[in-house]
Amino acid sequence: MIKALVFDWGDTIMRDFKLEGAMSAWEKVAWIDGAKKILEIFNRKYTCIIATSADHSNTKDMIAALHRVGADKYFHFFFSQKEIGFKKPDVRFFTEVIKQSNLNVNECVMIGNSYEMDIVGAKKAGLTTVFFNESATAGNFPAADFVVVKLFDLLTIF
Repeated sequence: MIKALVFDWGDTIMRDFKLEGAMSAWEKVAWIDGAKKILEIFNRKYTCIIATSADHSNTKDMIAALHRVGADKYFHFFFSQKEIGFKKPDVRFFTEVIKQSNLNVNECVMIGNSYEMDIVGAKKAGLTTVFFNESATAGNFPAADFVVVKLFDLLTIF
């Protein structure tokens, strides 16, 4: 039974404008279309986790950026590679997120926009995976259990 949804941060929940430094200090920050609505719904049913391999932000910076759009209130756990010590797609990143969340791998789903970083590593760690393919890139994605092009499509899965 699925108990937790693990979301990537940049270009899955918040738009990554590829600016310098920590997102929390950027002049402009924004939600990904549909992210707020699905988090409002899923936050009541699942443990919502956000986990990033961002190079310029630690967990505190990520929470500050999420707060700027009001997203921080929807997450139960926050993880950054800076504190975990491993980066996606390293299997240890995903296993550490699950361990620190007091969950089992079969209870977690990873949702992310980078097939190689978010989906391949999560699948190797044993998670169910959802590739958020917002640009509708053609291809074969064997490590993805599901592929969605809009976050609202998650509502048809969970």
